[in-house]
Amino acid sequence: MKSINEDTALARMQAIDQSKLHRDMAVYQKPERLKSIWQMINSIGPYVILFYGAYLALDYSFWIALPIIILLSGFLIRIFIIFHDCGHRSFFRSQKANDFWGVLTGILTFTPYHRWRASHARHHNTSGNLDRRGQGDVWLMTLNEYEQASWKERIKYRLYRNPIIMFLFGPLAITLLSNRIAGKNVARTERISVYATNFALALLTAGMIFLIGWKAFLLIQFLSLFFAHVAGVWLFYVQHQFEGVYWERNPQWDFVTASILGGSFYKLPGILRWFTGNIGYHHVHHLNSCIPNYKLPKCQKNIPALKLAKPIGLISSLKSLTFRLWDEDSGRLISFREARKKQKYRAAA
Repeated sequence: MKSINEDTALARMQAIDQSKLHRDMAVYQKPERLKSIWQMINSIGPYVILFYGAYLALDYSFWIALPIIILLSGFLIRIFIIFHDCGHRSFFRSQKANDFWGVLTGILTFTPYHRWRASHARHHNTSGNLDRRGQGDVWLMTLNEYEQASWKERIKYRLYRNPIIMFLFGPLAITLLSNRIAGKNVARTERISVYATNFALALLTAGMIFLIGWKAFLLIQFLSLFFAHVAGVWLFYVQHQFEGVYWERNPQWDFVTASILGGSFYKLPGILRWFTGNIGYHHVHHLNSCIPNYKLPKCQKNIPALKLAKPIGLISSLKSLTFRLWDEDSGRLISFREARKKQKYRAAA
């Protein structure tokens, strides 16, 4: 059964004037060129400087270079947010400008722009919909699906949801495999995006190895990408895997409810909000993906309906690591331990 707070939130969602909500949010969706340009300067500029600083530091000690590389990964996350906004056509008013800078920042983050953009759009259109899972989201099984799955499928799922595999090996799989291979049944534009990005990365790698040597380049590039992707996978995970999250079958699914109650309001410390480009205001972003990242906090502050989203703190978000399955009977995420208890209870009844 849903908690009283969750039932109250759902009841309040039904009372929202959705047309007015969309009109109120539309005020914030126009990009400001100077702010976008400044964000690019204060993200890409420090990234280049820190990359060079890490290279110089390696002449003295790896341990001197490591803190610089970690900071470098923070700016790489920020660059990915620019890439992300370009993919939503929310960073510049011009579609051509969004696509140009999206491709460029995609090379820096090792992500094919057009393929990622198409996949991410599908995710936005299906988030929180149990009947349309598998569109650019984290693999989630219902309790009933898990109990009926074969032992091989269960092992596969448990391995996928294991934090060590998800947050340590997952980033490697994304960087080295999923972002490098076009896959089957993808549009021509998406396929070209993957191969063009791979070609650009090959040229970039060859050029950087010529300038600073293969050891320094691979060490700095690999570690900064790895740290950034670990943080990125966690952010993507917690955005839709938290206590009280909304999931519904297609007939009952509602886009506005799925956005506000199905996307996290991740209240991070100020410095982390800066590096993550306000992506913690994920419920606002899902409801209107045309809003630039630098306008999300103001939108959240000024629109009462958005306050129905339950805030999640940095410490409390760690509970999300225990969530593994969606229990349709209770309408909430549960752990494997809870699943075993429910199974034993039903067997004894």
